[in-house]
Amino acid sequence: MAYILVTNDDGVDAPGLLALKTALDKVGEVVVFAPDRNWSVAGHTRIMHKPLRVGHVKLLDGTMAYTTTGTPSDCVALVVLGILPRKPDLVVSGINLGANVGQDLTYSGTVSAAMEGVISGIPSMAVSLDTYHDGDFSYAAQFASRLVPTILEKGLPPGTLLNVNVPNVPAAEICGAQVTRLGKRVYRDVLIERQDPQGRNYYWIGGEPPTGVIEEGTDIWALAHNCVSITPLHLDMTEYRLLEEMQGWEISS
Repeated sequence: MAYILVTNDDGVDAPGLLALKTALDKVGEVVVFAPDRNWSVAGHTRIMHKPLRVGHVKLLDGTMAYTTTGTPSDCVALVVLGILPRKPDLVVSGINLGANVGQDLTYSGTVSAAMEGVISGIPSMAVSLDTYHDGDFSYAAQFASRLVPTILEKGLPPGTLLNVNVPNVPAAEICGAQVTRLGKRVYRDVLIERQDPQGRNYYWIGGEPPTGVIEEGTDIWALAHNCVSITPLHLDMTEYRLLEEMQGWEISS
C-alpha cells in the first residue's frame, strides 16, 4: 500500500486538508504533516534561521496529525530528512482554498510543498479549489483520490509535478478533466495607505481577486468552462530558446 504524505498551506485545521486526507485513506496509508497556521502566498519559503517545533494534533475525524511551526515546504523537508520513519511514495498538497493557476505558482505555498517533494525525488501533486470563500471540497477530494493510483502506476518524470485545479461547482456541472498549460493571470492589486494613531503611514496591498486571460488549452480556460485542470509542471525554468540565442551575444567577462 502506498505511503502518502498530505500537507497544505492553509494550516492543519483547514477543511480542505481533512477532505483530502479522508478521500486518500481509501487508496493508501496517509500521514498528515501540515503547518500549525496559515501560510497562504508564502511561496517556496524554508525556515533556516530559527528552530522548528513539531507537535501532534487530532483532526476532526479523530486521527492524529503532525504539525510544525514551519512552512509547507518545511513540512515536506522534515519528513524527507527523517522526522517520520518512512519516506513517502507520494506527496499531495491541498486542498487549497483558491485556485493556483498561471503566475500564482510563484506565490503558492500549496504548489511549493509539491515542489519540495519533487526536489527530494518524490512524485507530487498540488490540488486547489477555485473559490476564495467556503467551498465544497468533496468532489475535488474524490477526484484527487481517483488520480493518485494512476500517478503511482505510471509515475512522473524526474523534476515534474501535477498542478490540479477544480471548479467550485456541483459535481453534476463538472464538464470533465483537461490536461492544460499555464495561463496568464491578471492581478488587480491596489496599494492602500493608512495612518496609525501616531500619524505614521502603513500600507495594505489589497484589491479585487485576480482574473485571467481565457485562452483555450490553459488552466484558466478549463476552470472558466467548469473543467478540472491538470497541468504538468517542471522545475527546470530555463528558457531554452533564449539560451540558444544568447550563445551569439558578445558578453565580456
